[in-house]
Amino acid sequence: MPELPMSLLAIAHHHAEAETGQDLGAILATMEGEPVYEFHPLGRCFRGMENTRRYYRHFVDDVQGRILGATLVSEAAGPSGLVQEYDIRLILRGDAEPSVHRVMSILIFGENRLAGERIYASECFFRTLAGPLWDELEPLIVHAS
Repeated sequence: MPELPMSLLAIAHHHAEAETGQDLGAILATMEGEPVYEFHPLGRCFRGMENTRRYYRHFVDDVQGRILGATLVSEAAGPSGLVQEYDIRLILRGDAEPSVHRVMSILIFGENRLAGERIYASECFFRTLAGPLWDELEPLIVHAS
């Protein structure tokens, strides 16, 4: 098994911490190339740094204010990424009351920073998370190995 890249693990932890702040630049500084964000089991995704910037701009401007709390349930790291499982309490778009959502996020390691993320959650959670990108999400094509 390949060795766990500790510098990438530190960047992944910094990314997760940066998502709790208001600094879009700090979040984007953890990314490289043309990131791919996959939404499972929805089977949709978006690609590219410009879409990543739009996604996090919406996240900082709209989603963070809806999040009332997040609890890390578990975490595991391997040579290709960092898996974090959370319970996130937030107010979904269109709702008046908060709800709790179990979310699993896999931060994918690139060469020097993160190359994207695979997120497992409910469709209603993704609709709030994706915001203006929702109608632009592409079908996710998974290639069998």
